[in-house]
Amino acid sequence: MKELACSSGQSKNEADSAWYCLYSRRKQEHVAAARVRLLGSIPVFCPRIRFRRQTKGGATVMVTEAMFPGYFFARFSLGEMLPQVRSAHGVSSIVRFGDWYPVIDDDVIEQLRDKTGGDAVAELLPGFAPGDWVRLTEGPLSGLEAVITQVLPGKERVRVLLEFLGRETVTEARTDQVIPCDFEATLSRFVTVPVPALV
Repeated sequence: MKELACSSGQSKNEADSAWYCLYSRRKQEHVAAARVRLLGSIPVFCPRIRFRRQTKGGATVMVTEAMFPGYFFARFSLGEMLPQVRSAHGVSSIVRFGDWYPVIDDDVIEQLRDKTGGDAVAELLPGFAPGDWVRLTEGPLSGLEAVITQVLPGKERVRVLLEFLGRETVTEARTDQVIPCDFEATLSRFVTVPVPALV
């Protein structure tokens, strides 16, 4: 029987069940994961996050996206289920390097589950601290950048300092009315476990 290397460097028999990383069509991760699950009660993990995003028009909306766009995880026997999993609706392929299908350690999946609260959608609301640069997203000052001078957690508000009409002004805003100026960097810091590139 063919032996496949696992992520720890040891050999792994292809009949053993293990976690693998699957590549799906973009924005179809949850659909592909549901189809794979139906193949025989295969455990799948498709972590998603919900966060604020500013639209081109300047409004802020809550969006839900895959934590790893284009990827999800499934636990199955490579020797028994590879053809069925690979041909499931929405699955593009399985991450592999030549003939080697890397195994995702159980610990990695558990750490991700802990961060996202299981299979539920994790809400990513960036924490704010004095000194953070933010952009106002609502009201007459929408679009202006400001620096947070004080966080008022009980009120879910922040006090900010901004330049308006040639002078420095202090005002307050709700935390859902501001986004970090470097929000993409904040999002990338939340995702700390790298996923191997598809080869």
